[in-house]
Amino acid sequence: MRVNITLACVETGDRNYITTKNKRQHPERLELRKYCKKLNWVTVHRETK
Repeated sequence: MRVNITLACVETGDRNYITTKNKRQHPERLELRKYCKKLNWVTVHRETK
């Protein structure tokens, strides 16, 4: 039931990371603090479609 998702930076919109999640246990959109190469600091990255 795990699916691949893409994480995009909230500030720049760049899609920097690919990860997986279990849709049964976590149906809401995932938000993680990850490093953004363009801005050179840690920003919030949100799951995109």
